[in-house]
Amino acid sequence: MSTLLHHLAHFKPFTAVVVGDLMLDRLTHGDVDRLCNDAPVPVLAVRQTEQRPGGAANVCLDMAAMHGTVHALGVVGTDEAGTALKAELTARGIGASGVVTDAGRPTTVKQSLIGLAQHRHAQKMFRLDYESREPISDATADALLAEFRKLVDACDVVCIEDYSKGVCTPYLCQQVITLARQAGKPVLVDPAAIRDYSRYRGASTITPNRSEAELAAGKPSGDASKPEAYAQLAEAMLRDLELDAAVITLDKQGAMLLERTGDSRVVPTVARHVYDVTGAGDMVLAALAAGRANGMSWFDAVRFANAAAGLEVEQFGVVPIPLAAIHRDILSRENQSAGKHRTLEELVVELKALRGAGVGTNAKRPSVVVANGCFDVLHAGHVSLLRRAAALGDYLVVAINDDASVRRLKGPERPIYPQDDRAALLGELECVSAVVVFSEDTPESLIRAINPDVLVKGAQYDLDKIPGARFVIENGGRVELLDVVPGRSTTTTVSKIRANG
Repeated sequence: MSTLLHHLAHFKPFTAVVVGDLMLDRLTHGDVDRLCNDAPVPVLAVRQTEQRPGGAANVCLDMAAMHGTVHALGVVGTDEAGTALKAELTARGIGASGVVTDAGRPTTVKQSLIGLAQHRHAQKMFRLDYESREPISDATADALLAEFRKLVDACDVVCIEDYSKGVCTPYLCQQVITLARQAGKPVLVDPAAIRDYSRYRGASTITPNRSEAELAAGKPSGDASKPEAYAQLAEAMLRDLELDAAVITLDKQGAMLLERTGDSRVVPTVARHVYDVTGAGDMVLAALAAGRANGMSWFDAVRFANAAAGLEVEQFGVVPIPLAAIHRDILSRENQSAGKHRTLEELVVELKALRGAGVGTNAKRPSVVVANGCFDVLHAGHVSLLRRAAALGDYLVVAINDDASVRRLKGPERPIYPQDDRAALLGELECVSAVVVFSEDTPESLIRAINPDVLVKGAQYDLDKIPGARFVIENGGRVELLDVVPGRSTTTTVSKIRANG
């Protein structure tokens, strides 16, 4: 198991403080079927409206989905939007006691009009921004710092999310970084698109994208098609800002990572079907912070952040991605070389990720089916049973006896095929999701570890004698006895081969 998977398997809740530009996202959804009669513009027939935290507040939601206890520090106005934003944060479990009210500025609101093209594809048509970009006063900054002092000692990581809306002044950023460093807490920054990064000096890392890094450097990187071209920009940031590491995100090319203690290197990512890049930068900051809070190396934390951001851009709008969904995505990439063969430890971790991987409140919990046997000399009867077993749920695990237990059950001349060959053959069946080998005489302990929703066995077995059946039923699952295909068995096949040999 890789170090990244090890950290994910032992991922622990953490506490974070997010300082930055809090926003309220208001979304107006509707259908676009015609143009306006008096102007060549599309008409949005409104179906529903919704609002949710955005900007730095979205970073809070992202980390909460990764099992973080998160406190938001920012500024709202004395308006209805500010009241709504604080209520939304509280309702979603985010600490909002550090949100300061400033009567001299409005709450930042981004209102998006979203049409459903041909009643199928959501498309942002227009956006209205209500905001002030004026820097907050030192008095307002001091009020935020007073709240920060109450929280910093108990947190694991501090994030600064700067959207250049006036909250992240040089004074505030430097005070936050100094106080966090004194408390021994790392500070991770998603910088604004500005030319001068000096306000972030002393942070643990900053995470600009390629265009932001070039703007701050005052020059292009060179050949943008080569990720290595950004090494010099990373070196300059690391040196000038006294960082521990510099991370430049490069969208489909992954990220450039440079640590103070090592050489620069490109951390690749997986090509994705990009639906909407909104929120990708927030997700990178959130995942990087969550990874570092869980003891990941910079390299593994960037890999974790790449995966999280990749899942984010496949969604429309900003959608917090559950930790389990990120975990499962990484597991599937890491285990590609092994095919569908898993150790029991790997399988338990993968199933935990699978069961918690739903994106959205209406996501259905996938059901796990287990079938077990020797599966020596795969035949049509096996394939028929496994196809029917797979139809009973969402994820079919086939547990097979190892070679020693097959010999104990079938005699010294069996199995015909060794366990690795049997696992490989079963793994080629489309209906099979995973194959695991067990060494005990029965799969009872394996079934208890997996805790399936459905246990499948051939109809020739008595329910009372099926290992694990009682456990599955007592835990809310069910046992399905499936008819076998007449005249199809490994023993019969082996006997015919030997008789004709």
